Amino acid sequence: MIDIVSTEAAPMPVAPYSQAVKANGFVFISGQRPVDPTTMQVVEGFDAQVRQALANLSAVLTAAGTTAANVVKVGVFLADLATFTRFNELYAEFFTSPLPARTTVATSLRGILVEIDAIAVACAPC
Repeated sequence: MIDIVSTEAAPMPVAPYSQAVKANGFVFISGQRPVDPTTMQVVEGFDAQVRQALANLSAVLTAAGTTAANVVKVGVFLADLATFTRFNELYAEFFTSPLPARTTVATSLRGILVEIDAIAVACAPC
């Protein structure tokens, strides 16, 4: 069974994809951009962008009925690999032990500095 997850607490997709999909005991969360869901504007500065992307990720996790503690895999896309060390510091404020598996790549991002996607175990109860 496949369930689509949607919440107004995170930016709604502006292209043909879902915020997240629950399937076979997992939640697959689409890339979360550093967009404030209230204003639909990209927040300014690297730290603020990382924190906003993580807040959006958290909102989708909550809407899916799970938490960051159940995330098993994270994909991180950075516009500039020079921000890798700072990203790790901010990331460590959000994820704690046991840490999920993670891939981090530098890539071209349109108008943003970071995007984060994830896979989590759907939990019942959390």
